[in-house]
Amino acid sequence: MNPSRSRLRTFRIFARPFSHQFQGFLFVLPCILLLVLVLGFPVATAVVNSFAPIWSEVKKFTLENYIKLLNDKLFWNSLKVTFIFVISTVLLHLGVGFIVALALNAEIKAKRFFRLIAILPWTVPDVICGLIWRFMYNPTLGIINAILMSAGVTTRYIEWLASPKLVLPSIIFADVWRGYPFVMIILLAGLQAIPREQYEAARVDGATTLQELIYITIPNLMRVILIALALDTIWQFRRFGLIYNMTLGGPGHTSEILSLYVYKHYFKYFNFEYASGMAVVMAVIMLIISYPYIRMIARKA
Repeated sequence: MNPSRSRLRTFRIFARPFSHQFQGFLFVLPCILLLVLVLGFPVATAVVNSFAPIWSEVKKFTLENYIKLLNDKLFWNSLKVTFIFVISTVLLHLGVGFIVALALNAEIKAKRFFRLIAILPWTVPDVICGLIWRFMYNPTLGIINAILMSAGVTTRYIEWLASPKLVLPSIIFADVWRGYPFVMIILLAGLQAIPREQYEAARVDGATTLQELIYITIPNLMRVILIALALDTIWQFRRFGLIYNMTLGGPGHTSEILSLYVYKHYFKYFNFEYASGMAVVMAVIMLIISYPYIRMIARKA
């Protein structure tokens, strides 16, 4: 036998399982390279810049920016506002989304039409939603005050976005209107995956609607609920456009979330190193929040 043909045959025998093993990686390689280019480089730049200015001639790595964060009252205020905003919106998204998902999963007429109506708020861009609600909250021209005054609820114009006590609840209400369809879709998919035989068996045993909800629906949805909570928490933690267009973090700093505070230091004050440090802290917090979700997905895989 020709030695060259023998070597070629041996190479094919060993290369076949190797190519089959890494064939999937080759398909996703362009996407990975794109993510590294679009996300990896900015992330690395921000991390390095948080310890030392990248463009500085003198490379001196320090923890000055992170130490400064510990004494920054506005940073801690933005972190507190962020957690209030995230916890409130995520819980309300879950509550409203669950109720709407239950209603849309029932046997009603024009089910597809109502599902389309329920998902419409999610199609509105974040920035546009902020502009719409800012106009609706306008004390003299907004529809909200007009409805309340015509119904006799109030006799004066309410400054929804100018009052330190009302601004954050007003933003949360606007965000719940836009964001609940995301959780609703996830829960509706989970509801449709529950076997109908379980409900039929419960009805045969005389279970009430409330008992079906407690002992069948919620236990079957528990994994889906956890996934929805994790994804929605990550999404809400990085919210920016809605609050930026409604209040710019005002009045004062009462509605200034962490992403908005980072934006101001980076693009308004041009304090790049300090903003990078805050961005790194924000990324670490989001990684900690998303860890249970990542672990859950890894176990499933």
